[in-house]
Amino acid sequence: MKRIITASLLTGMALCINSVPVFAQSHYDFSKLKMENLGRGVVAVRETPEKINISWRYLTQDDESQTFDIYRNGKKINKTPISESTFFTDNYKDKRPVTYEVRPSKGKLAGSYTLNPDSQIGYIDIPLDRPELGVDIWGKEYFYNANDASVGDVDGDGEYEIILKWDPTNSHDNAHDGFTGPTFLDCYKLDGTKLWRINLGDNIRSGAHYTQFMVYDLDGDGCAEVVCKTADGTIDGTNRLIGSHKADWRNMKGRVIAGPEYLTVFNGKTGEAMSTVDYQPARGELKDWGDGYANRSERYLAAIAYLDGVHPSVIMCRGYYAKTALAAYDWDGKELKLRWLFDSSLPGNEAFGGQGNHNLRIADVDGDGCDEIIYGQMTVDNDGTGLYSTGMYHGDAIHLLSDINNEKYYVWGCHENKKDGTSLRDAATGEVILIYPSNKDIGRCMAADIDPTHEGVELWSPSSRGLRSFTGEAIAIQKKFMGETKSFLPVNFCVRWDGDLLTELLDGNTISKYNWETGELDILEKFEGAISNNGTKATPCLQADILGDWREEVILRTPDNESLRIYVTDYPTDYRFHTFMEEPAYRISVANQNVAYNQPAEPGFYFGPDLKGRKFRGTFVK
Repeated sequence: MKRIITASLLTGMALCINSVPVFAQSHYDFSKLKMENLGRGVVAVRETPEKINISWRYLTQDDESQTFDIYRNGKKINKTPISESTFFTDNYKDKRPVTYEVRPSKGKLAGSYTLNPDSQIGYIDIPLDRPELGVDIWGKEYFYNANDASVGDVDGDGEYEIILKWDPTNSHDNAHDGFTGPTFLDCYKLDGTKLWRINLGDNIRSGAHYTQFMVYDLDGDGCAEVVCKTADGTIDGTNRLIGSHKADWRNMKGRVIAGPEYLTVFNGKTGEAMSTVDYQPARGELKDWGDGYANRSERYLAAIAYLDGVHPSVIMCRGYYAKTALAAYDWDGKELKLRWLFDSSLPGNEAFGGQGNHNLRIADVDGDGCDEIIYGQMTVDNDGTGLYSTGMYHGDAIHLLSDINNEKYYVWGCHENKKDGTSLRDAATGEVILIYPSNKDIGRCMAADIDPTHEGVELWSPSSRGLRSFTGEAIAIQKKFMGETKSFLPVNFCVRWDGDLLTELLDGNTISKYNWETGELDILEKFEGAISNNGTKATPCLQADILGDWREEVILRTPDNESLRIYVTDYPTDYRFHTFMEEPAYRISVANQNVAYNQPAEPGFYFGPDLKGRKFRGTFVK
């Protein structure tokens, strides 16, 4: 019998399959869940000088029968109401500025976007205020690269602002000695207006593992806050000092292994430090983390999680090679309070030592309506107790997956232990479902639905010996290059781009699509004049559904670091779905994307061609 989903994942209702309720991943009470109040997200981007694409958000508050009309400079330009998608193409030859307005047939939530004659083709240009050149203690100059980004509605207008981390060229991996310039955080509106700059100061070392910044509305006032680790010498967005301006806790090798550590909540609109507390998990004895020179003690992660199923909490983490510790905090608009602290060195938690990862995932894996923290090869329950540990130790990448019926979460992860290679496990229990062993350090893996001829999500990594189905069936076997087996598909990032129900692959500044008929990659886009971040990891500043319809945008920087570019798809689509940013697991994964070794934003539901014939996220998928 054909299975039909008869309720949306985002309505707060149970899914029904053949009229049997399935309470898989949407146990959240959506009537109480504190989420963003998003606007229409209208965006207009030129595909050619005379062809303009307009797209907008379809929201969970919209009726299923909702239709839309498009107005150009006050005049309606669509002949019939738009009901099948939230994407419209206008042929417009006039060289004057043009304002597009999207009006719903029901309700009052409209939105508009003004496009100037000199606007770019294919992307939105956001000019940046690049920090000035710096000089280290040895007299050597360094400059700044635009690096990881996040988004949040900092002013409560229903649209996102961008929070950008500036990384000095003398930043260091924890394994290396050396002095670094300070890290900066900037906030920009989408028109390039800079709202503030935070200088984290000399006592926060610069590098991929030191500054994990969370951007989220934590107190439910409609405006996002920014939370990150701070220290003596941090200067907030109003030019106010945190701690002592004279203290310099760097040792002769440029490392910070002494001195106070702080956690600060900043006002997202002004950059003002609203509350600063002692950072937990605390440094303690360096050797407890795995070495004595502040390599492993200074590995930080962070996340947002709905630990009570209603309010978002911020999770600050430390260590994953030996000792592992996580601290959960709540911000009520006045006080930053510690909710709980998990420490693998405490009696009863020994199995959780050394199981961490260079990134993490958040989801309600056990179906109790509250989020758990998937911390590499271990998972911590919403109450701060250990849920399980696989004992496979530290790895570089993990991905959160769902089966096509959204009945269970799974974790696809790679391992450094030169034994287990890559594995698929039950996210609730840790039970290993599939494993592809290897005697090498497997540093990357990827999972997405890229092949419509096999049910569900596909899996691949250097140890999987090619592309695998969700059940482990070999789809395409990879070959050896120069005597070494490598992944024949990109394993860095993915993106929903071209308008069908498959997922595309993002690697550096190139979007490709897997051709299941030839087994090759077809290039869809190459973003000339823009570059990625973080070396061979080739990650964007951000990949997320921040504007327009349900497809995702890609934010890259220009080589001169003078601008960010928000690339917006120009592919039409026959599908209309609620914006992904209204689904908690996806929204949280966007907030967590800047953490350590960046991983793509991933939905907390199955998305792919097997949705056809089902009711999903406000649309019956034909």
